[in-house]
Amino acid sequence: MIDKEYPKVNFIGNKRKITDWIFKNIPEDVDSFFDAFSGGCSVSFEAKKRGYKVISNDILKINYHIAKALIENKNTTLSEEDVNTIFSGKPFKGFMYKNYSKVFYFPKECKRLDRYRENVKKLKSPYKRSLALALLRRSMIRKMPYSRFSLSWDRIKQLRDEEYSYRKYKRRRAYHNETFKKHFLANLEDYNEAVFDNKKKNKAYNKDIFKLIPNVDADLVYLDPPYTGSMNNYFRFYSLLDNYVLSKKTEPFENDFIDKESALELFKKLFSKLGKYKYWVLSYNNSSYPPKEELKKTLEEFSKNVEIIGKKHNYKMTGKKNKNKNREYLFIVKNKNA
Repeated sequence: MIDKEYPKVNFIGNKRKITDWIFKNIPEDVDSFFDAFSGGCSVSFEAKKRGYKVISNDILKINYHIAKALIENKNTTLSEEDVNTIFSGKPFKGFMYKNYSKVFYFPKECKRLDRYRENVKKLKSPYKRSLALALLRRSMIRKMPYSRFSLSWDRIKQLRDEEYSYRKYKRRRAYHNETFKKHFLANLEDYNEAVFDNKKKNKAYNKDIFKLIPNVDADLVYLDPPYTGSMNNYFRFYSLLDNYVLSKKTEPFENDFIDKESALELFKKLFSKLGKYKYWVLSYNNSSYPPKEELKKTLEEFSKNVEIIGKKHNYKMTGKKNKNKNREYLFIVKNKNA
């Protein structure tokens, strides 16, 4: 296995702490690994380290850029010249200033973000551009309390007030008020070091899963969709980052697994499309809907060979009362017809 460190990404629900456990349960005769809901790419990154051919997909544009930078990319990194290009020039009143001043950031911060986004376009390689956007994402997340874009402006200002934070939580959280550039530079080496070639032709996609499946062949499909019934509204938490990347406001995506009323039918629709994959591995949590046994019963409509493996796993989002109750499950399906 290649000795590389997954950089700090900050993505709700990421599997970084349990990737060893996941891969201990991957069948030995797997060479190609399709990560269908890749999120922050912790599982895709581990698969790449272990020598699999990795196909990484996520519906969020910013997650696609993480995968483009760290999974598809073999050897392109950001140089000092690139960094100077990104942070050169005067801030200006662009998309972020017009739409998000005093919504998520202060006006002067929005003007800086507009300048950086414009400068990223000047980078010569698509991999450099994706790496720069992944690092700007990290910088924007670090300045945002709770690392998600779902708070009111009044609450953001309150939590970025270091004296209030100290009075309330005994922590000043000064990193919320560091500059984007400082956060970018603090993480630059780690992101550059995370770029490597595993001698496979890996690929990143930004597609609705139902549209992509017909075009992707692999031995195994790994499924980590939003956990219905938990904190799973990824559009609400992260769409600001997609809006920043695209310089326009985006619409909520279809097939988001948020609604309990449609989740089971959505799972059935998904499983019905997976007939060409020899193995399916589904990550799930005991707080999710539908319940484990109902989901197993649904999987057995498509294969009688379904194994469930569980382990204790706590997310940072978990409340103290549930710390000892959370369990992560792997549903491992062997599809004999593939």
